[in-house]
Amino acid sequence: MISEAQAASVLALSEARAGVRERMEGRDEPFELFRGFNEIFIVVGLVILYAGWMGVTGLSAATSLGPTGLSFAIYAAITMAVSAGLAGYFTLRRRMVAPSIALTVMFGLAALQLGASLGWQVGLNFQQRAVFTAGLATMAMLGWYGVFRIPFSMALVALGVFATAGAALIVQGAGLPRPQELFLLSADGPFAALTIVLGLIGLAVALAFDMSDPHRVTRRSATGFWLHVVAAPAIVNTVALTLFTDGSRGAVMALMAFLAAMALFALVIDRRSFIVAGVGYVVALSLGVLEDSAMLAILLLGLALVLLGAGWEQMRGSLMRALPRFPGKDRLPPWTLLDERPPA
Repeated sequence: MISEAQAASVLALSEARAGVRERMEGRDEPFELFRGFNEIFIVVGLVILYAGWMGVTGLSAATSLGPTGLSFAIYAAITMAVSAGLAGYFTLRRRMVAPSIALTVMFGLAALQLGASLGWQVGLNFQQRAVFTAGLATMAMLGWYGVFRIPFSMALVALGVFATAGAALIVQGAGLPRPQELFLLSADGPFAALTIVLGLIGLAVALAFDMSDPHRVTRRSATGFWLHVVAAPAIVNTVALTLFTDGSRGAVMALMAFLAAMALFALVIDRRSFIVAGVGYVVALSLGVLEDSAMLAILLLGLALVLLGAGWEQMRGSLMRALPRFPGKDRLPPWTLLDERPPA
Protein backbone atom coordinates (compact mmCIF):
# COMPACT_ATOMS: atom_id res chain seq x y z
CA MET A 1 0.00 0.00 0.00
CA ILE A 2 1.16 3.52 -0.80
CA SER A 3 -0.18 6.84 0.35
CA GLU A 4 -2.04 9.29 -1.85
CA ALA A 5 0.98 11.60 -1.91
CA GLN A 6 3.25 8.74 -3.03
CA ALA A 7 0.79 7.73 -5.74
CA ALA A 8 0.63 11.32 -6.98
CA SER A 9 4.43 11.50 -7.10
CA VAL A 10 4.65 8.28 -9.11
CA LEU A 11 1.95 9.50 -11.51
CA ALA A 12 3.69 12.86 -11.95
CA LEU A 13 6.99 11.13 -12.71
CA SER A 14 5.32 8.84 -15.25
CA GLU A 15 3.57 11.74 -16.97
CA ALA A 16 6.79 13.79 -17.02
CA ARG A 17 8.71 11.00 -18.70
CA ALA A 18 5.92 10.36 -21.17
CA GLY A 19 5.88 14.06 -21.93
CA VAL A 20 9.60 14.02 -22.63
CA ARG A 21 9.17 11.29 -25.24
CA GLU A 22 6.09 12.96 -26.67
CA ARG A 23 7.92 16.25 -27.22
CA MET A 24 10.89 14.59 -28.90
CA GLU A 25 10.85 14.62 -32.68
CA GLY A 26 10.86 11.05 -33.98
CA ARG A 27 13.61 9.21 -32.14
CA ASP A 28 15.78 12.23 -31.46
CA GLU A 29 18.89 12.11 -29.26
CA PRO A 30 17.99 14.06 -26.09
CA PHE A 31 20.36 16.76 -24.91
CA GLU A 32 19.69 19.33 -22.21
CA LEU A 33 21.89 21.99 -20.64
CA PHE A 34 19.26 24.12 -18.92
CA ARG A 35 15.50 24.32 -18.38
CA GLY A 36 14.69 27.97 -18.54
CA PHE A 37 16.39 31.27 -17.91
CA ASN A 38 16.03 30.96 -14.15
CA GLU A 39 18.70 28.25 -14.24
CA ILE A 40 21.05 30.57 -16.14
CA PHE A 41 20.29 33.28 -13.58
CA ILE A 42 21.23 30.91 -10.76
CA VAL A 43 24.42 29.84 -12.57
CA VAL A 44 25.49 33.48 -12.90
CA GLY A 45 24.98 33.87 -9.17
CA LEU A 46 26.93 30.69 -8.42
CA VAL A 47 29.84 31.81 -10.62
CA ILE A 48 30.00 35.22 -8.92
CA LEU A 49 29.74 33.54 -5.51
CA TYR A 50 32.55 31.14 -6.40
CA ALA A 51 34.77 33.91 -7.79
CA GLY A 52 34.27 35.99 -4.66
CA TRP A 53 34.97 33.03 -2.42
CA MET A 54 38.18 32.19 -4.30
CA GLY A 55 39.31 35.80 -4.06
CA VAL A 56 38.65 36.02 -0.32
CA THR A 57 40.22 32.65 0.50
CA GLY A 58 43.19 33.24 -1.79
CA LEU A 59 43.95 36.55 -0.11
CA SER A 60 43.47 35.00 3.31
CA ALA A 61 45.80 32.09 2.55
CA ALA A 62 48.43 34.39 1.07
CA THR A 63 48.47 36.63 4.15
CA SER A 64 48.06 33.92 6.80
CA LEU A 65 50.87 33.16 9.21
CA GLY A 66 50.21 29.40 9.07
CA PRO A 67 51.21 26.87 6.37
CA THR A 68 49.81 28.10 3.08
CA GLY A 69 49.37 24.57 1.67
CA LEU A 70 47.26 23.54 4.65
CA SER A 71 45.21 26.74 4.41
CA PHE A 72 44.41 26.09 0.76
CA ALA A 73 43.48 22.49 1.60
CA ILE A 74 41.07 23.62 4.31
CA TYR A 75 39.47 26.18 2.00
CA ALA A 76 39.16 23.54 -0.73
CA ALA A 77 37.44 21.14 1.67
CA ILE A 78 35.02 23.90 2.68
CA THR A 79 34.31 24.62 -1.01
CA MET A 80 33.59 20.94 -1.66
CA ALA A 81 31.26 20.76 1.34
CA VAL A 82 29.37 23.91 0.34
CA SER A 83 29.08 22.66 -3.27
CA ALA A 84 27.64 19.39 -1.99
CA GLY A 85 25.17 21.26 0.19
CA LEU A 86 24.02 23.44 -2.70
CA ALA A 87 23.75 20.37 -4.95
CA GLY A 88 21.52 18.77 -2.35
CA TYR A 89 19.06 21.59 -2.99
CA PHE A 90 19.49 22.42 -6.69
CA THR A 91 20.12 18.84 -7.89
CA LEU A 92 18.29 16.45 -5.57
CA ARG A 93 15.39 18.72 -4.67
CA ARG A 94 14.92 21.16 -7.56
CA ARG A 95 16.25 18.85 -10.33
CA MET A 96 17.96 21.76 -12.09
CA VAL A 97 20.37 20.96 -14.91
CA ALA A 98 22.61 24.02 -15.41
CA PRO A 99 23.22 24.70 -11.69
CA SER A 100 24.07 21.01 -11.24
CA ILE A 101 26.69 21.22 -13.99
CA ALA A 102 28.12 24.44 -12.54
CA LEU A 103 28.35 22.92 -9.06
CA THR A 104 30.01 19.84 -10.53
CA VAL A 105 32.71 21.99 -12.12
CA MET A 106 33.22 23.94 -8.89
CA PHE A 107 33.44 20.74 -6.86
CA GLY A 108 35.97 19.33 -9.33
CA LEU A 109 38.13 22.47 -9.17
CA ALA A 110 38.03 22.36 -5.38
CA ALA A 111 39.05 18.68 -5.45
CA LEU A 112 42.03 19.58 -7.64
CA GLN A 113 42.96 22.36 -5.22
CA LEU A 114 42.68 19.94 -2.30
CA GLY A 115 44.89 17.35 -3.98
CA ALA A 116 47.53 19.88 -5.02
CA SER A 117 47.58 21.45 -1.54
CA LEU A 118 47.90 18.13 0.28
CA GLY A 119 50.55 16.94 -2.17
CA TRP A 120 52.55 20.10 -1.57
CA GLN A 121 52.05 19.77 2.17
CA VAL A 122 53.53 16.25 2.34
CA GLY A 123 56.48 17.16 0.11
CA LEU A 124 55.69 15.37 -3.15
CA ASN A 125 57.58 16.49 -6.24
CA PHE A 126 55.74 17.96 -9.23
CA GLN A 127 55.19 14.67 -11.11
CA GLN A 128 54.09 12.80 -7.99
CA ARG A 129 51.82 15.66 -7.02
CA ALA A 130 50.20 15.56 -10.47
CA VAL A 131 49.36 11.86 -10.07
CA PHE A 132 48.07 12.39 -6.54
CA THR A 133 46.02 15.44 -7.47
CA ALA A 134 44.42 13.88 -10.55
CA GLY A 135 43.72 10.62 -8.73
CA LEU A 136 42.16 12.32 -5.71
CA ALA A 137 40.01 14.58 -7.87
CA THR A 138 38.86 11.61 -9.97
CA MET A 139 37.87 9.59 -6.89
CA ALA A 140 36.09 12.62 -5.44
CA MET A 141 34.19 13.16 -8.70
CA LEU A 142 33.23 9.47 -8.79
CA GLY A 143 31.83 9.82 -5.28
CA TRP A 144 30.02 12.99 -6.39
CA TYR A 145 28.36 11.04 -9.19
CA GLY A 146 27.45 8.25 -6.78
CA VAL A 147 25.59 10.72 -4.56
CA PHE A 148 24.04 13.17 -7.02
CA ARG A 149 23.92 11.17 -10.29
CA ILE A 150 24.76 14.24 -12.39
CA PRO A 151 25.49 12.87 -15.91
CA PHE A 152 28.06 15.55 -16.75
CA SER A 153 30.22 14.45 -13.83
CA MET A 154 31.03 11.15 -15.57
CA ALA A 155 32.71 13.08 -18.38
CA LEU A 156 34.97 14.65 -15.77
CA VAL A 157 35.59 11.22 -14.26
CA ALA A 158 36.69 9.95 -17.67
CA LEU A 159 39.01 12.93 -18.17
CA GLY A 160 40.35 12.41 -14.66
CA VAL A 161 41.17 8.77 -15.34
CA PHE A 162 43.08 9.82 -18.46
CA ALA A 163 44.94 12.56 -16.58
CA THR A 164 45.84 10.20 -13.74
CA ALA A 165 47.09 7.47 -16.08
CA GLY A 166 49.03 9.97 -18.19
CA ALA A 167 50.65 11.53 -15.13
CA ALA A 168 51.58 8.05 -13.88
CA LEU A 169 53.33 7.35 -17.19
CA ILE A 170 55.30 10.57 -16.84
CA VAL A 171 56.37 9.54 -13.33
CA GLN A 172 57.56 6.23 -14.78
CA GLY A 173 59.85 8.12 -17.15
CA ALA A 174 57.75 8.50 -20.30
CA GLY A 175 58.50 12.22 -20.49
CA LEU A 176 56.12 15.14 -20.98
CA PRO A 177 54.23 14.54 -24.26
CA ARG A 178 53.67 17.06 -27.01
CA PRO A 179 49.97 17.57 -27.89
CA GLN A 180 50.11 15.48 -31.08
CA GLU A 181 51.71 12.57 -29.21
CA LEU A 182 48.45 12.08 -27.33
CA PHE A 183 46.79 10.91 -30.58
CA LEU A 184 49.62 9.83 -32.90
CA LEU A 185 50.26 6.08 -32.71
CA SER A 186 53.42 6.41 -34.78
CA ALA A 187 54.98 8.82 -32.25
CA ASP A 188 57.42 7.74 -29.59
CA GLY A 189 55.89 7.10 -26.21
CA PRO A 190 52.82 5.27 -24.89
CA PHE A 191 50.38 8.18 -24.73
CA ALA A 192 48.50 7.53 -27.99
CA ALA A 193 48.02 3.88 -27.05
CA LEU A 194 46.75 5.02 -23.65
CA THR A 195 44.32 7.41 -25.35
CA ILE A 196 42.75 4.81 -27.60
CA VAL A 197 42.61 2.12 -24.89
CA LEU A 198 40.89 4.45 -22.44
CA GLY A 199 38.66 5.68 -25.27
CA LEU A 200 37.52 2.11 -25.96
CA ILE A 201 36.91 1.52 -22.26
CA GLY A 202 34.91 4.74 -22.09
CA LEU A 203 32.91 3.64 -25.13
CA ALA A 204 32.11 0.30 -23.50
CA VAL A 205 30.91 2.01 -20.32
CA ALA A 206 28.88 4.51 -22.36
CA LEU A 207 27.20 1.68 -24.29
CA ALA A 208 26.39 -0.05 -21.01
CA PHE A 209 24.61 3.09 -19.82
CA ASP A 210 22.83 3.42 -23.19
CA MET A 211 21.64 -0.18 -23.24
CA SER A 212 20.28 0.11 -19.71
CA ASP A 213 17.96 2.90 -20.94
CA PRO A 214 17.23 2.34 -24.66
CA HIS A 215 14.25 4.73 -24.66
CA ARG A 216 16.42 7.48 -23.16
CA VAL A 217 14.10 8.74 -20.48
CA THR A 218 16.44 8.55 -17.47
CA ARG A 219 19.77 10.06 -16.47
CA ARG A 220 21.57 6.86 -17.45
CA SER A 221 21.30 7.70 -21.14
CA ALA A 222 22.42 11.27 -20.43
CA THR A 223 25.43 9.82 -18.62
CA GLY A 224 26.14 7.69 -21.68
CA PHE A 225 25.94 10.81 -23.85
CA TRP A 226 28.65 12.61 -21.89
CA LEU A 227 30.89 9.54 -21.94
CA HIS A 228 30.46 9.35 -25.73
CA VAL A 229 31.51 13.01 -25.94
CA VAL A 230 34.84 12.04 -24.33
CA ALA A 231 35.31 8.58 -25.89
CA ALA A 232 34.52 9.49 -29.50
CA PRO A 233 37.31 12.07 -29.96
CA ALA A 234 39.77 9.78 -28.16
CA ILE A 235 39.09 6.93 -30.60
CA VAL A 236 38.49 8.87 -33.81
CA ASN A 237 41.32 11.37 -33.33
CA THR A 238 43.89 8.68 -32.53
CA VAL A 239 43.14 6.49 -35.53
CA ALA A 240 42.37 9.33 -37.95
CA LEU A 241 45.39 11.49 -37.05
CA THR A 242 47.71 8.49 -37.34
CA LEU A 243 46.41 7.66 -40.82
CA PHE A 244 46.22 11.29 -41.91
CA THR A 245 49.85 12.05 -41.01
CA ASP A 246 51.02 8.95 -42.88
CA GLY A 247 50.11 10.65 -46.16
CA SER A 248 50.28 7.57 -48.39
CA ARG A 249 47.44 6.68 -50.75
CA GLY A 250 46.73 3.52 -48.78
CA ALA A 251 46.51 5.48 -45.54
CA VAL A 252 44.13 7.99 -47.13
CA MET A 253 41.88 5.18 -48.36
CA ALA A 254 42.03 3.54 -44.93
CA LEU A 255 41.11 6.85 -43.29
CA MET A 256 38.10 7.29 -45.58
CA ALA A 257 36.98 3.73 -44.82
CA PHE A 258 37.46 4.29 -41.08
CA LEU A 259 35.41 7.50 -41.09
CA ALA A 260 32.65 5.78 -43.07
CA ALA A 261 32.66 2.91 -40.57
CA MET A 262 32.40 5.39 -37.69
CA ALA A 263 29.43 7.06 -39.40
CA LEU A 264 27.66 3.71 -39.70
CA PHE A 265 28.52 2.89 -36.09
CA ALA A 266 27.09 6.24 -35.01
CA LEU A 267 23.85 5.42 -36.81
CA VAL A 268 23.64 1.99 -35.19
CA ILE A 269 24.11 3.24 -31.63
CA ASP A 270 22.20 6.47 -32.38
CA ARG A 271 24.99 8.78 -31.21
CA ARG A 272 26.16 11.64 -33.42
CA SER A 273 29.38 12.34 -31.52
CA PHE A 274 31.43 9.97 -33.69
CA ILE A 275 30.40 11.82 -36.84
CA VAL A 276 31.15 15.22 -35.28
CA ALA A 277 34.59 13.97 -34.22
CA GLY A 278 35.40 12.90 -37.79
CA VAL A 279 34.14 15.96 -39.67
CA GLY A 280 37.38 17.90 -39.20
CA TYR A 281 39.41 15.15 -40.84
CA VAL A 282 37.09 15.08 -43.83
CA VAL A 283 37.64 18.83 -44.25
CA ALA A 284 41.42 18.39 -43.88
CA LEU A 285 41.41 15.56 -46.42
CA SER A 286 39.47 17.72 -48.84
CA LEU A 287 41.95 20.59 -48.52
CA GLY A 288 44.99 18.34 -48.82
CA VAL A 289 43.88 15.87 -51.50
CA LEU A 290 41.32 17.61 -53.69
CA GLU A 291 43.12 20.99 -53.80
CA ASP A 292 41.18 23.09 -56.37
CA SER A 293 37.93 21.21 -55.70
CA ALA A 294 38.29 21.36 -51.92
CA MET A 295 35.72 24.12 -51.38
CA LEU A 296 33.15 22.25 -53.45
CA ALA A 297 33.83 19.11 -51.41
CA ILE A 298 33.39 21.05 -48.16
CA LEU A 299 30.15 22.52 -49.50
CA LEU A 300 28.90 19.02 -50.30
CA LEU A 301 30.01 17.82 -46.87
CA GLY A 302 27.95 20.53 -45.19
CA LEU A 303 24.96 19.62 -47.34
CA ALA A 304 25.41 15.95 -46.47
CA LEU A 305 25.48 16.72 -42.74
CA VAL A 306 22.31 18.80 -43.00
CA LEU A 307 20.54 16.03 -44.92
CA LEU A 308 21.84 13.42 -42.49
CA GLY A 309 20.53 15.40 -39.56
CA ALA A 310 17.15 15.90 -41.22
CA GLY A 311 16.77 12.25 -42.20
CA TRP A 312 18.65 10.61 -39.34
CA GLU A 313 15.71 8.56 -38.05
CA GLN A 314 14.72 7.26 -41.49
CA MET A 315 18.31 6.36 -42.42
CA ARG A 316 18.88 4.66 -39.09
CA GLY A 317 15.65 2.72 -39.42
CA SER A 318 16.62 1.47 -42.87
CA LEU A 319 20.10 0.48 -41.69
CA MET A 320 18.87 -1.33 -38.57
CA ARG A 321 16.22 -3.26 -40.51
CA ALA A 322 18.87 -4.32 -43.04
CA LEU A 323 21.28 -5.55 -40.36
CA PRO A 324 20.89 -9.13 -39.11
CA ARG A 325 20.27 -9.83 -35.45
CA PHE A 326 23.35 -9.41 -33.26
CA PRO A 327 23.92 -9.44 -29.50
CA GLY A 328 22.52 -6.29 -27.94
CA LYS A 329 20.52 -5.16 -30.98
CA ASP A 330 17.26 -5.33 -29.06
CA ARG A 331 18.76 -3.16 -26.31
CA LEU A 332 19.65 -0.28 -28.64
CA PRO A 333 17.35 2.75 -28.99
CA PRO A 334 14.20 1.87 -31.00
CA TRP A 335 14.42 2.46 -34.73
CA THR A 336 10.77 1.89 -35.73
CA LEU A 337 8.95 5.19 -36.14
CA LEU A 338 5.28 5.45 -35.28
CA ASP A 339 3.48 6.71 -38.37
CA GLU A 340 0.23 7.21 -36.52
CA ARG A 341 -0.29 8.81 -33.15
CA PRO A 342 -3.32 8.21 -30.98
CA PRO A 343 -5.87 11.03 -31.03
CA ALA A 344 -5.38 13.67 -28.36
